[in-house]
Amino acid sequence: MSTRKFLSTTLGASAVALTLAAGSASAQIRITEWMYSAAASSGEFVELTNMGAAAVNFANYSFDDDSRLPGVFSLAGFGLVQPGESVVFTESAAADFRLSWGLSASVKVLGGVTNNLGRNDEINIFDGNTLVDRLTYGDQTFAGTIRTQGTSGRPGSAAAIGANNPALWVFSVVGDVEGSFRSNAGQGDIGSPGFTSFTPSTAVIPVPGAALLMTGGLALIGFAARRRSAR
Repeated sequence: MSTRKFLSTTLGASAVALTLAAGSASAQIRITEWMYSAAASSGEFVELTNMGAAAVNFANYSFDDDSRLPGVFSLAGFGLVQPGESVVFTESAAADFRLSWGLSASVKVLGGVTNNLGRNDEINIFDGNTLVDRLTYGDQTFAGTIRTQGTSGRPGSAAAIGANNPALWVFSVVGDVEGSFRSNAGQGDIGSPGFTSFTPSTAVIPVPGAALLMTGGLALIGFAARRRSAR
């Protein structure tokens, strides 16, 4: 094979690897807070955060509980979610939820969820038919699970994000690292919907096999270039 053809083939493979690696890194949508039952605010909610390095289009995203069916509640209304951005969906009307928690218009909220969460349930997030993240919880089922009734649950550490281990989640506390507070002007539930202390820089982003392919391809390009120079 000629050096030119070798370089072209290797560059093509590396470009594919770069694309696959970028796609994997950009789709890091994770569950970062949830409350299955509100005691004194406008409704249960789930917060999602883009932990990736690129914006994510929610056109094909959806939520379901333990029936695990893609497409049950569409999350397309979130539109383009930027890296580090947190968004919220809730069973109540979006306007009522904003009022309860004093959220600004910059925080994206989708209301009207009808497949409500229970005390022992699941949060399943899909992109098309692909499962993006899942949290299976239940204080009656899994030892160490918090009961998020009137107080939301948040990751106790970065290890909890995407791990589907309810024992790694902790209660929100007023003034914690999330800036948690009481809804309804200090008279309601405790949480921090629309904000998380975890960012793309603290999340664990797995290195896909394509990244290894890319590294090998770049090494081969360097070798071929040196060989051509020597000739």
